[in-house]
Amino acid sequence: MTKQNILITTAMLLFVSCAGSRGDGQISIQERFDIGLENLEDEKYLKAQTDFKNVLLRGTGSDLGDDAQYYLGEAYFRNKEYLLAVAEYEKLTRRMGFSPFVEEARFKICEAYTIESPKYYHDQEYTEKALERYQEFLDDYPSSNFNDEVISSIETLREKLGQKLYETGILYLKLEEYESAKMTFQLVMDQYYDTSFINFAHQGMVKALAKNREIEDATAFLRNHEIDLIGGGLYDELEEVIDEMKRKIAKESK
Repeated sequence: MTKQNILITTAMLLFVSCAGSRGDGQISIQERFDIGLENLEDEKYLKAQTDFKNVLLRGTGSDLGDDAQYYLGEAYFRNKEYLLAVAEYEKLTRRMGFSPFVEEARFKICEAYTIESPKYYHDQEYTEKALERYQEFLDDYPSSNFNDEVISSIETLREKLGQKLYETGILYLKLEEYESAKMTFQLVMDQYYDTSFINFAHQGMVKALAKNREIEDATAFLRNHEIDLIGGGLYDELEEVIDEMKRKIAKESK
């Protein structure tokens, strides 16, 4: 190797060494935060998570640290890691109450639980949590720009819970556990009166009463809800159920 080549090689090694020595500790918090935002926008969510965690380690308690806490939640949310996102948003709302991102973080917590809410026939823990958080959000931010979305989501989640309870009543009917069916349909009427399952609950109540041989109560209930049941196309079937039970009881009494 010539002397000139040796000098060139040495210079290159020195350059690489100096460049490599500027690790995360040498990058300012602002630079690391900006890199995190770029990764977030470029959908490099795992890298963004690492970036914002780094900012939090070095800048907890600063305005930049507060912002990084929110964007860490965002990085999880956009990566569809919704429960991890909730945990990070919660840290922001608990520890950094004056952050300008608190309102949006609380909304995203609601949204995360809504996304995790399963089909009606599964356990509805996350549905209940979403509804609870949505109601708290409405109470605390009555004029929020998010409120139309909140109200729409509440209606959808209540429909799901109403359906679950109604289907439980139907199951009791099939099992001929009529007292339990009556109680369940009454709960639908009491708790989910604003859902599309209210008339189906009325229908179920008439059937449960009739099949439990409470013919007078079934007939009275049918008359009280006659207009709604006719409108829903449910009335004629219920008259037939009551008449059938009357015939059955009369036959047994002979």
